[in-house]
Amino acid sequence: MINVDVFSDERGWSSKLKKKQIFFNEVCKAFPKRYKFSKKKVSLSILLSNNKKIKKLNKNFRNKNKPTDILSFPTSEKNKIKKKTYIGDIIISYDFLNKPKMQKIEIFREKLIKIFIHGFLHLLNFDHKKDIDYKKMLKEEKRIFKSVISKIN
Repeated sequence: MINVDVFSDERGWSSKLKKKQIFFNEVCKAFPKRYKFSKKKVSLSILLSNNKKIKKLNKNFRNKNKPTDILSFPTSEKNKIKKKTYIGDIIISYDFLNKPKMQKIEIFREKLIKIFIHGFLHLLNFDHKKDIDYKKMLKEEKRIFKSVISKIN
């Protein structure tokens, strides 16, 4: 079972995502069996933020002085999922997802699901530094997204 704690420091999120906690819990429930961790207690936190905050974090932790769509901070380099495991933190920028500003809510949510899945896989130590790793991560992202969309739409 996955437990997600959702926090927000950007007001814009409220206009696109009314029940943030419920939204992310539903997404996790729609994951393929492999990522549900049914007999374990896996938890993570999400901060729904903005470009200003994420730029500062990106500079401090990755030495990149620019905003980005998502940052993931796994708790360890080799997350072994035990009976009870906190896998890390994800920060998502509202400004990145809300382009164009007049996009349909469904498109915004699909982009949010995709980027959340990307961040989630980073917490499980997937990366995309090498081409082979990029292909492997992309394949998993697509598989999870397909599962989620088929169950929540």
